[in-house]
Amino acid sequence: MSTSVKVYAMEQTAETNASVSDYEFRIEQLFGSRTRARLLALFLENADRAFYVRELTRRIDAQLNSVRRELKNLVEVGLVLEVEGKILPSEADEVPGEPAEGKNEKKKFYRANAEFPLFEDLRNVMRKAAVLMNTRFVRALGEKGDIDLVVLTGRFMDAEVATDLLIVGGVTAADLSGVMREFEHDIAREVNYTCMPKDEFLYRREVGDRFLTTILGAKHAILLNRLPKV
Repeated sequence: MSTSVKVYAMEQTAETNASVSDYEFRIEQLFGSRTRARLLALFLENADRAFYVRELTRRIDAQLNSVRRELKNLVEVGLVLEVEGKILPSEADEVPGEPAEGKNEKKKFYRANAEFPLFEDLRNVMRKAAVLMNTRFVRALGEKGDIDLVVLTGRFMDAEVATDLLIVGGVTAADLSGVMREFEHDIAREVNYTCMPKDEFLYRREVGDRFLTTILGAKHAILLNRLPKV
């Protein structure tokens, strides 16, 4: 049985009496700083690995001094741990401005403290916040193309399916990539997404395509729907 959480963001439907397009949730409003919110999301979703400072600035698109300041706060709270280690050869080229002779020296790394008492609670908050941030994301998609359906699933909903986001409609690969890049920066994580034209979606649904059946049969959140019977 499908478990669907309907959170339409852009239009009135038969299941909602009012549009919520005027409501735009920003995760930084909850945590007081965009840099802090993005760092939290990145650490909480990648607790199995450590990051060096310059990698963090690139991953969350923030200023170096701002990242260092927030890291200091998170370390003092106990949610993030500071550790020492060597930069792996495969990551050496990712350190801007680092002299070749210094790439094997010990560096400070930062990783999430999975033993922090509120670790799981904070991770759940971040995942739910990603769903609440749908208004701005769906609006950005709509400005780039004719979008008929947007469905969040996968890691957003703790569902074991092959994609985190399903988008149905007409949008160029370049425009979609730009919107997705901004969304990934906002939630500080990579998103596995699938996009297909409306006609393809309708045909695959009609023939009982296994991929679509699995997605729509798993727990999901509908951010936008202009199609019948979804």
